[in-house]
Amino acid sequence: MIQSRTHNCGQLRLSDVGKNVTLVGWLENMREVGSNLGFVVLRDFYGTTQIVLETEDKVKELKAINKESTIQVTGVVRERSSKNPNLPTGEIEVLPEEIKVLGRCRYNELPFEINHSREADENARLKYRYLDLRNPQVKNNIILRCKVVAALRKAMTDHDFLEITTPILTASSPEGARDYLVPSRKHPGKFYALPQAPQQFKQLLMTSGFDRYFQIAPCFRDEDARGDRSPGEFYQMDMEMSFATQEDVFSVIEDVLPPIFAEYGKYNRASGAPFARIPFLEAMEKYGSDKPDLRIDLTVQDATDVLKDCGFPPFASKNEAGEDTEVRIKAVVISDFKESRKFIDKTIADVEVQSGNKACWFRMDENSEIVGGIAKFVVPNKDAIVSALGVKPGDLVVLSCGKLLTAQKTAGVIVKTFGNACPNHIDREQYAFCWIVDFPMYEIGEESGELEFCHNPFSMPSGGLETLLKAERGEIDPLSITADQYDLVVNGVELSSGAVRNHDPEIMIKAFEMVRLGEEDVKAKFPAMYNAFCYGAPPHAGIAPGVDRMVMLLAGEDSIREIIPFPMNKNAQDIMMDAPGYVTDKQLEELHIRTVTEE
Repeated sequence: MIQSRTHNCGQLRLSDVGKNVTLVGWLENMREVGSNLGFVVLRDFYGTTQIVLETEDKVKELKAINKESTIQVTGVVRERSSKNPNLPTGEIEVLPEEIKVLGRCRYNELPFEINHSREADENARLKYRYLDLRNPQVKNNIILRCKVVAALRKAMTDHDFLEITTPILTASSPEGARDYLVPSRKHPGKFYALPQAPQQFKQLLMTSGFDRYFQIAPCFRDEDARGDRSPGEFYQMDMEMSFATQEDVFSVIEDVLPPIFAEYGKYNRASGAPFARIPFLEAMEKYGSDKPDLRIDLTVQDATDVLKDCGFPPFASKNEAGEDTEVRIKAVVISDFKESRKFIDKTIADVEVQSGNKACWFRMDENSEIVGGIAKFVVPNKDAIVSALGVKPGDLVVLSCGKLLTAQKTAGVIVKTFGNACPNHIDREQYAFCWIVDFPMYEIGEESGELEFCHNPFSMPSGGLETLLKAERGEIDPLSITADQYDLVVNGVELSSGAVRNHDPEIMIKAFEMVRLGEEDVKAKFPAMYNAFCYGAPPHAGIAPGVDRMVMLLAGEDSIREIIPFPMNKNAQDIMMDAPGYVTDKQLEELHIRTVTEE
């Protein structure tokens, strides 16, 4: 052992009885049984050991030490008379001869009980994160993270990838989120940016002749927090391959991730290769989401033809002015449904909160009668509706409506909400992977009303230059162009996005011309990459699974903050370190910056 200890607090067993040992750790708890008998729990990184006090002096000595002080205990190991089978050290205890205080806790009251810190207010946990991390449950998530990162590194190295680090201080580039900017002292008025991802650098490495690159990469985006997204910074397992197709990337990921999920995950089953490949449009139509949870067996059907204009006002094809509403109606049939009306109302309300849109329902009872919800609008055309949707006695039908995307997304929320609420429709004990492929290259921007890139401007359009030229000539709709881009989804969570890259300057310029940006714009926005591609770039492809999100799934946590050692709060504040904080006028002056106070 290192330092002054002979053993750690999770190490001693019956075979050690009679040994003279020295333990160090935190004084977790003390229980008195009279004036001359007490029991102390000593905790370190490895576990806990019971220390028994059998003299009045020792009881007094320990009572004078605040909980969570660090102490050193030297004494003899003996067999416990009352064993604890739930502890690895539960068959022994240590009778102390000497106790030393190594680091005194100077507070009589703690912000929270260490072993119950997860029940405390989140702001208190983040402010005293160093105490929160003493909780074995919290600590174990960080240990899991370390093991997963080590396993990822080994797996990628075994696949002949080189780990190469890329710059943290770089140039700002339009990649979809806000940059974190860093002012330059030596170049007044100019700024570095922290990388949103190593996207351009890894593509430049491919152009430089490196065949396989990976990195456990820090990424920085000025985004708002979500349950599965940390504000400020996150880590991803970034990878790129030269002379590679989409299937080459899939092959590596399908070989690397399932064993890690099976070994370290809360569930020991994970999809094997090949993962399901689902085109984006099919995913939206069948699951109402481009992040389907394949553990759920519910799917979406189109019910527009049989329910449009049935008399239920939201299903009307014309509005009061006689204009086409473009209404689409989606149905989710939930078989063998035995829950109450109260359950339906509550779950429907949850759908509306999550989707922001109304949902409605009806059911077929055991006598094959249509009852509940909008039943009176369904009954007149019962046979056609039942036949079209395959409704059977005991089924619940939940419906969404609106323009296509609204109806689809609401139906997707129905699938996930009812699927998670109905145990007979979800197989929770697994990790179900799938690839979402064939994403649209372009979309109509909500604010601009004009053609914009749908996702990644670096993706290769399917069909290459010829497809773009057909769109330019008006032979095809630009919105019909798909990209060689893909998302990796597991249990309804997007783990990663990736793509075959657009490595040809001619194709790149034409792709940007479609969104009203010319060659000079491409050169200005991506000078290094454009110039490098002009020197002969290999076809290349890559992906970057999120490490934080991956560990969150493996640990079975709902919040990503539970698996990050020192997370920010939802407002992107580190309340432990008081960041962001103010700096001195001298520091601002050195950086050629003035702050302006808003009136």
